[in-house]
Amino acid sequence: MQYRLDLVLKPAEGALVRTLGLIERRGFAPRAINGAPDPADGRWRVQLVVDSARPVEGLRLQLLKLYDCEAVEATALPRQEQAA
Repeated sequence: MQYRLDLVLKPAEGALVRTLGLIERRGFAPRAINGAPDPADGRWRVQLVVDSARPVEGLRLQLLKLYDCEAVEATALPRQEQAA
């Protein structure tokens, strides 16, 4: 199943690497990444599409424990969006 993760990260060196490392260690495979710094506050808004048979709620809770990660929203993608 594929999920979309909407993350808000602090603009710290290595934040994205730590986030991706945790995602992979938890058994989720990154399939797409998109993001940019928010001009208003400088925080990074990152959108990831990940793939796994595991439930996403455990990953969401683990991401929230990262110092760099301020917010996480996880959304299951419908089948038609998965193929895109």
